[in-house]
Amino acid sequence: MSALDRVLDVRPLRTSPGFRRIWVSTTFASFGHQLALVAVLAQSWQLTGDPVAVGAVGLAQAVPMVAGGLVGGVLADVFDRRRLVLATTAGQIVAATGLAAQAFAHLGSFSLLLLLVGLQSGCASLGAAARRTFFAALLPEHQVSAGLALANISFQAAMLVGPALGGVVTAEWGPSACYAADAGCLLVAAYGVLRLPAMRPAGGTRVRPATVVQGLTYVVRAPVLAGAFLTDVFATVLAMPIALFPALSAERFAGDPKTLGWFLSAIAVGGLAAGLLSGSFTKLRRLGVVQLVAAAVWGVALLGFGLATPLWLALVCLAVAGAADTVAVVSRGALVQLATPDSHRGRVSGAEFVVGAALPDLGNFRAGAVAGVTSPAFAAVSGGLLCLVGLGALAAGNTSLRRFEAGSPTQEPDPVG
Repeated sequence: MSALDRVLDVRPLRTSPGFRRIWVSTTFASFGHQLALVAVLAQSWQLTGDPVAVGAVGLAQAVPMVAGGLVGGVLADVFDRRRLVLATTAGQIVAATGLAAQAFAHLGSFSLLLLLVGLQSGCASLGAAARRTFFAALLPEHQVSAGLALANISFQAAMLVGPALGGVVTAEWGPSACYAADAGCLLVAAYGVLRLPAMRPAGGTRVRPATVVQGLTYVVRAPVLAGAFLTDVFATVLAMPIALFPALSAERFAGDPKTLGWFLSAIAVGGLAAGLLSGSFTKLRRLGVVQLVAAAVWGVALLGFGLATPLWLALVCLAVAGAADTVAVVSRGALVQLATPDSHRGRVSGAEFVVGAALPDLGNFRAGAVAGVTSPAFAAVSGGLLCLVGLGALAAGNTSLRRFEAGSPTQEPDPVG
């Protein structure tokens, strides 16, 4: 093993041509999405001037995201996963092209904008579960964590660079340029998937409504998977802090808008730093323990953020939280892929996608509601404490999660379809 791999584990990029293709594909898709996100927000405000209407953009994304994630998980267990991702990426390209056309033509229709945003979100979520299964299919088990860490690095980099560049492009050339760039990035993403081998799922799953329920039942009945998902519930629903940023900025740091940007950037910087040091944790085999410890560090860091009065300390706490989040997400993703048989991997990946997409919003709602009846600081501190209490109880009660090791035989519950 090279010295570089001990710091940043790049073995998947070096040894797997298929992984290199999917990594490039995912990187371009993430970067294009960040460009388009800025353009959608800017155009929504330009068309309506109404913050409630701008908030409706989130709803237009969330509803098809949840529905598409669950349905897409079923489709990923029925059809060739490579073809499914190609088809859904083609749908995203159509939506991005439509967004560019309506912006360039100055149609001024907010309803059309929401429709196209919803179409693109739905197509992306339909293919998300299938795309997540690629890592386990293309890499040996001992490199899955490293592959997920590399994917997370590109995602964090896109979050850092994409919005800033999207703002510049939108200001100079208008939203249509960002939408067109998104369509171009998706074309590159589709080409990367096109060159992958066929990926047909194992088993004889059929498309029917009960199949979605069967996938969720499988998660509940498998202690390792249930524990991994519940760890994420405690970390996000109980401790997600982003909704508190404006109030804490106003309360402690004079409400400077720059502070809000620093808060968000601190999380991203921490996440990117952890990704660049992925060699320190991707080779650890006790994935359940890694996820539990990382989630606990997240809780402690957010508790510290709620108590911090100097700005530098608040930023340090958020950076630590961002790093812990990256470790937790990577270890959870690897555990889910390795603990799930291929016959159910699409449905379980779909459920994981929904958990990752929806639970942070629930956590932010909890934080805002608690802050409304108490204070922003209490909401942040209590969230961190509740997260730690929940994780402690889970670690004590779920032996399967604590003992799970990468490379160990998958422990399947009784068949559920």
